[in-house]
Amino acid sequence: LDINGEVLEDKHELTFTVLEKSGNQLIHKDILRHQLAQKQGTVSTKTRSEVRGGGRKPWRQKGTGRARAGSNRSPLWKGGGVIFGPKPKKVILKLNKKERKLALQT
Repeated sequence: LDINGEVLEDKHELTFTVLEKSGNQLIHKDILRHQLAQKQGTVSTKTRSEVRGGGRKPWRQKGTGRARAGSNRSPLWKGGGVIFGPKPKKVILKLNKKERKLALQT
């Protein structure tokens, strides 16, 4: 309908000016690649083997009535190592040259 209320055409076609291969996923991947490259990646904790001390058994294996223990640097003990703590690592997200070019064009 127009301003006067008259019917103009029954059919309307919508035209999209989007590329055949939409690059939304590539744009997302390129942004992720850039963000991962900005990470410092130097966080670190000590495991039970890296903590100072703990070479001798705290008490003998049997006869004391206490739970057996091999080291006072076990992760269960205060002052012990950390289980599965963060370690320094470099995270790289590979992006092909043509994918990167398409992401920048989109």
